[in-house]
Amino acid sequence: MATVLVTGGSGFIGSHAILQALGAGHDVRTTLRNLQREGGLRALLRANGADDTRLRCFAADLTEDSGWAEAAAGCDYVLHIASPFPAGIPKHEDELIVPARDGALRALRAARDAGATRVVLTSSFAAIGYGHPERRAAFDETTWTNLDGPIAAYTKSKTLAERAAWEFIAREGGGLELSVVNPVGVFGPVLGPDYATSIQLVQRLMDGALPGCPKLRFGVVDVRDVVDLHLRAMTDPAANGERFLAVAGDFMRVREMALALKARLGDAARKVPTRELPSWLVRLVALADPTVRQIVPDLDKDKNASAGKARRVLGWSPRSNEDALVATAESLLRLDLLKR
Repeated sequence: MATVLVTGGSGFIGSHAILQALGAGHDVRTTLRNLQREGGLRALLRANGADDTRLRCFAADLTEDSGWAEAAAGCDYVLHIASPFPAGIPKHEDELIVPARDGALRALRAARDAGATRVVLTSSFAAIGYGHPERRAAFDETTWTNLDGPIAAYTKSKTLAERAAWEFIAREGGGLELSVVNPVGVFGPVLGPDYATSIQLVQRLMDGALPGCPKLRFGVVDVRDVVDLHLRAMTDPAANGERFLAVAGDFMRVREMALALKARLGDAARKVPTRELPSWLVRLVALADPTVRQIVPDLDKDKNASAGKARRVLGWSPRSNEDALVATAESLLRLDLLKR
């Protein structure tokens, strides 16, 4: 068993990564921006069946140097998951770009100086499939997002952070290895009220907070499968120097997501809307709503991505789109995180 550092341990993917790493028998360290969150994290892990006696927490922030060397000391592997992903629009794109890029470099530098074997970086489909003309061919790991296209600040931050990571390895990585996981929209069971922004789509559908379904396509993947792919990429020799798309199946229209929730959850999904909104109406709303404005470039566009490489190289076998979405909704219901 190894000693594994999971950055951003209180986040949605990070907390699941700690659960799986502890369950696999590893000693785990994690970084938190504020150690006042340690008690809550440990309680959450124990509530989900983890033995947290092999977990150590360290204070480290993506924007500061302090704490990273201590957190990485003695670690065999680093899963660098921490990255800003706000629900709203930042006042300036650097609010996302700087911590994403500089945080990745801090984690890589700490891992290299600590003599770790490999870092697995959580990037995103955002670094692969945006800023391009519409295409029918599925995106794969050979593509990079076009930074000159109409892209959101988050998309730009993930692209620049991943590029900076690969450049670091090539320029000054020493013997450090790097693998990258590029998830699409991450769904699946939430462990507590602190969850990913992507979960809000299911929450709003279940709450009936959306007037209808915009004509958008989203990739879906369960958080448990995203973590499984990280752990495979952490130790498999074939993963060194490679990117891996994490996507469960074909991209889904929002209406298809809504229909899947209704079909599987019955009366619990009674508020879920199934009518599609005309795109002209969404564009009209976007004139006054910056959050809606972010989705306008992708309205009515076909988009897809392939996880063939992860399946072929690492033997990855994710849950279905529908199972991931239903697990999301069921956890929101179980934890009473939906409007009554």
